[in-house]
Amino acid sequence: MLGFAILLAFHLLGTWLQWSLHIPLPGNVIGLILFTISLFAKWIKLSWVESAAGWLTGHMMLFFTPFVVGTMVFFPLIASNWLSISVGIIGSSMAVLIVTGFLTTKLQRKESDGDVS
Repeated sequence: MLGFAILLAFHLLGTWLQWSLHIPLPGNVIGLILFTISLFAKWIKLSWVESAAGWLTGHMMLFFTPFVVGTMVFFPLIASNWLSISVGIIGSSMAVLIVTGFLTTKLQRKESDGDVS
């Protein structure tokens, strides 16, 4: 229960900071950044939140259900733009694969040559 309280406190803190300071980041992202800083600074022990985080991760599909159901409202829009959506998804995926492969090859060559320090 302590783990849930800590995670919820960081979420609420991030949301409050975003709302009060008008930060252009979502409140949950701000809370996550603050939580990560707290973990690295050893202000929060991982053992305090590990079981709650594991439970939340294990049930993650429940949190995406409203998003997936909400997408059904846009089926007519998706149907009328399926070609551009498909080209965008395939094109961006191919770009990521090509860039990742290129960079990995370059970094592996540097590492095998002994240039990486």
